[in-house]
Amino acid sequence: MLWLIAAVLSAIFAGLTSILAKCGIKKTDSDLATALRTVVVLIFSWIMVFIVGSQSGIADINDKSLLFLILSGLATGASWICYFKALSMGDINKVVPIDKLSTILTVLLAIICFGETSNLAMKLIATAVLGIGIFLMAEKKKSEEKASGKAWMLYAVLSAVFAALTSILAKVGISNVESNLGTAIRTSVVLIMAWIIVFARGKQKEVKQLDKKELVFISLSGLATGASWLCYYYAIGHGLVSVVVPIDKLSILITVLFSYIVFKEKLSVKAVAGLVLMTVGTLLMVFFK
Repeated sequence: MLWLIAAVLSAIFAGLTSILAKCGIKKTDSDLATALRTVVVLIFSWIMVFIVGSQSGIADINDKSLLFLILSGLATGASWICYFKALSMGDINKVVPIDKLSTILTVLLAIICFGETSNLAMKLIATAVLGIGIFLMAEKKKSEEKASGKAWMLYAVLSAVFAALTSILAKVGISNVESNLGTAIRTSVVLIMAWIIVFARGKQKEVKQLDKKELVFISLSGLATGASWLCYYYAIGHGLVSVVVPIDKLSILITVLFSYIVFKEKLSVKAVAGLVLMTVGTLLMVFFK
């Protein structure tokens, strides 16, 4: 099935995005890098729209689809805001596992909202296995930032909720819209939010001080993000959300591989076990979809 292939390609490009982004934010502020990367994603998205000739479909988008595409874009932006706010206030190894629970929330919402209940028992078992893997992947380190009260937990939970809503809202939004066009529209919304964050925090002045090498990596990261999003939204537009989202999260396999090759980062036995469980949980969802 083409949507399964698209989901796998989405994971590959998403994995490359993380590696390229890491190379591009050694000196560059993460909010500014995100805003710049989104510019590249937007340009890439609209180029794809004109290549496939779907720009003429803008006039045919009904109010419901447009509303849900905008809401999906807002949910993406909100998720990013909450995620980085949580990271700035709390222990990164406590924030990350909560944020990754968006995968499980998405699967459960897909079952409830879209009636994706085929092989429900196996799907729930696979979700549980995936959840255990996520927690095992979240390693705790001794030297971490201290949490500022419990506010970080609220932001982390909101990040996961908004990330899950992004996929659900996008599924509804692109149901009657060509996937490339849908991606371009929602990316426009994300771009606006990203730059609002930059200007709200007074970081726009840092654009003049950008390291050229990092700008190249940020741009490449944007291209990888654009390719990932195009594949991802094609996949959820034509396939099962409860299957596509877990496959997309397997981008961590690509990230781990390149982290080892490029940055010489190694996983503990616990983290490897978590990675294996995440893979097993995802494969169960694919085979018993």
